[in-house]
Amino acid sequence: MSSRLKNWLKVRFIAGFFVIVPIVATGWLLWLFWSGIDDIFGPMYERLFGRSVPGLGFLTAVGIILGIGTIARNVVGRRIIAWGDTLLLRVPIYRRLYPSVKMFVDSFSPERRSSFKEVVLVEHPREGTYAFGFVTSEILLDTPHGKREMVAVFVPTNNLYLGDIVVIPREDVLPTALEVEEGLRIILSAGTAAPAKLPRARSQAPDAGSGVPSRSPSHASSAAPRG
Repeated sequence: MSSRLKNWLKVRFIAGFFVIVPIVATGWLLWLFWSGIDDIFGPMYERLFGRSVPGLGFLTAVGIILGIGTIARNVVGRRIIAWGDTLLLRVPIYRRLYPSVKMFVDSFSPERRSSFKEVVLVEHPREGTYAFGFVTSEILLDTPHGKREMVAVFVPTNNLYLGDIVVIPREDVLPTALEVEEGLRIILSAGTAAPAKLPRARSQAPDAGSGVPSRSPSHASSAAPRG
């Protein structure tokens, strides 16, 4: 089997894995949650109505999920959830499992994906080495020579919660044609899902020569741990 075919199979398998796992995991967790709610509230509804009413357990589970989602959207609710996370992290078993599961699930959430605008390569942590990053915002920087277009790039480390925020000139960023979901898969798979040939964004014409952006002397970079 040729190396090109092996790489093609590996990339497609990992891509399919990261598509199917969240679906199966979500369905399984919802089924466990619904079963638990039905076991708790089922007898109460049966005593209340005098008979078993199919579907009430499911509706109760949906109502609880909607209620928690509503609470999580406001400041007070987020503080309560953060407090609950702190309590769970003190439990020995949850301390090992909860952060990894939460990170994995959160990486596929719409809010996390919508905060990442594009997948890029940046020189980080030193000149000559490149890291995958996600553009999160565009910044207009006032300099003695006028305004300059900058971008904030989130460079993950060992997971999607921790990393560096680097602010660099737009011309020092290597844009790729990867979708955000593809970039997430590359990070979560420790690079094994990276394609053998990285597609370049069509909007960015390669520089003459090496095809990498020239580093500007006024390169501004700020690295701050993100926790």
